[in-house]
Amino acid sequence: MNDKRIAELESLVSGYQASYYNGEAEIPDTEFDALWDELKRLAPDSPVITRIGADGTDGFAKERHLIPMGSQEKAANADEFREWAVKLDLPLFIVQYKLDGASLELQYRNGRLVRALTRGDGVIGDDISANARKMKGVADDLKTDWSGGVRGEVLMSREVWRTKYPDKANCRNAANGLMRKKDGQGCEDLMLIVYDASASGDDAYFAAETEKIAWLREKGFTVSETREFSCTEDVIRYRSEVAERRMSLPFDIDGLVVKDNRTDMDDLRRARPERQIAFKFELEQAISILREVEWSESGATYTPIGIIDPVRLAGTTVKRANLCNPVMIRDMKLRLGSAVIVVKRGEIIPKIEGRADYPDGAADEPENNPDTPLFHRDDGRLSPIEVPSVCGTCGSALVNAGSRLYCPNPACPKRLLHRIAKWVDVLDIREAGKKTLTQLFNKGRIRQVSDLYTLEAAELASFERMGDISAAKLVHNIRMPRILSLADFIAGFDIEGIGSLTMEHITQAGYNSLEKLRAASMEELSGVFRAGEITARALVEGLKETADDMDAVLKTGFVKLTRVLQLPLAGKSFCFTGELKTMKRGTAETRVKELGATVKPAVTRELSYLVTNTPESGSAKNRNAVKFGVKIINEDQFLEIINR
Repeated sequence: MNDKRIAELESLVSGYQASYYNGEAEIPDTEFDALWDELKRLAPDSPVITRIGADGTDGFAKERHLIPMGSQEKAANADEFREWAVKLDLPLFIVQYKLDGASLELQYRNGRLVRALTRGDGVIGDDISANARKMKGVADDLKTDWSGGVRGEVLMSREVWRTKYPDKANCRNAANGLMRKKDGQGCEDLMLIVYDASASGDDAYFAAETEKIAWLREKGFTVSETREFSCTEDVIRYRSEVAERRMSLPFDIDGLVVKDNRTDMDDLRRARPERQIAFKFELEQAISILREVEWSESGATYTPIGIIDPVRLAGTTVKRANLCNPVMIRDMKLRLGSAVIVVKRGEIIPKIEGRADYPDGAADEPENNPDTPLFHRDDGRLSPIEVPSVCGTCGSALVNAGSRLYCPNPACPKRLLHRIAKWVDVLDIREAGKKTLTQLFNKGRIRQVSDLYTLEAAELASFERMGDISAAKLVHNIRMPRILSLADFIAGFDIEGIGSLTMEHITQAGYNSLEKLRAASMEELSGVFRAGEITARALVEGLKETADDMDAVLKTGFVKLTRVLQLPLAGKSFCFTGELKTMKRGTAETRVKELGATVKPAVTRELSYLVTNTPESGSAKNRNAVKFGVKIINEDQFLEIINR
């Protein structure tokens, strides 16, 4: 069961990362964090945990960051923050607002701005320099010969959002969309607030964060609100103060960033730096009554949505809240009429977090005392929640897998339409909107992906009443020649639980052609790192189900597959401890990743190599390597491996 959930979480996290970095986020940070935390708990060594979201925006040049833009460790509550603080034992905490926008790196050469890069995959981002120069807070000339990078967050103020972009879900989504517009229109409504800087080729240029912040202000940048504290409890109290007045701030923030005052460039180059942490705000919650459960249908999946008595959360009235899946309903022991705890994650998506049990010894029934919070009491007046058993589209018996309720019928019309829509989404086929696809499908004109490539402009102009120009444009966009990776090609056919990231693992393991994939057995595929039996079965069955459609798409000639090269260290994993003599640890980590290996923060049974020049040190990593039988190699042996 865990393997299936891990695969599902990896697919969700990767997909939501991509949507965040490619335009408009599908879910807010806190909703994403919940998925991330569950994945980290079930699979702490998952490659998704150490990689950053992909950036696939077309039309912008790709450039490398001066320093990788990694993710931050996070603390969701005071106890988690105290644990981090005790571990580091810092004499001084530098505390800044955690700005809720889109990350940007400004690169300067001899004081002149040469490019501005989005976060991208953490290593390579999109060059949006022309757009950045229109933003407030972006300096084109520092009046100095300094070279390096300045990090900041692109933001839209609440006032601008309310007056000019109320159609967007929130300020962050609006900012993300504007900063990536090809014509740069609207970028003048954005503001860059900075928080970090690094000098090219000189790790010692900034010795302390306080020195860095002073330098940024001197150069005319707007710097994120910054405070200094020497006591852990003072930081916790400050977080509470900021949380109370956050809604009065001009920009959105979702917590604090707490850093060591000592600037450590090696730590900043890590995928997740250890000497800083995101101290998130706690979620606002309320108690309500669950009245109904609606089942939202998306493709083959049925998702429960709770209809609740209206409650106020984060300034809005909430009447509907996500229940995620059947197993959550079961585990929370919910019934219609139950009192439930409702959380509005990221001030956008409400979710039922659990049942609000009536406290022992309470004297009054909730409905008889309006001043008493509502609580759950199963006194016979509650009704069971009915879970659908039959697909409303094709009549097939639904499969309740606990974490997912779905229709298993491969010929279910709803499932077929969802596959076509998924293909359009993966290839980013413009003009092929949901309404158009649904109309074509309902009239029987398209039933599988390859049918898209048989559409003609003349037919569409009369069939869909869209006009000659629009019809020609749609056909042009569909037939635009595309070269896809094998991973994206397979992901586009909407095989259950098989996303691009899962396919990347499988192709790098040697199944790097459609022919090899089809010839592989379930047993072979289940042995691939992070695949497992459930994923392997889904892939084998899905490949058989879609084989004719895949062949038909490739036969059109409009879609071609890139040749996947198996990198020499594919399937291997490395963990580093202690100092290296010939290179910095960050350089070593980058090198093995380029060769197809993964880098692990800790030693586990699955690790291939622990690299250390002090195997006798008795460190936790060395002890675990011996315990788990992991091969320990020194730097010379490591260099021999990567230089073969």
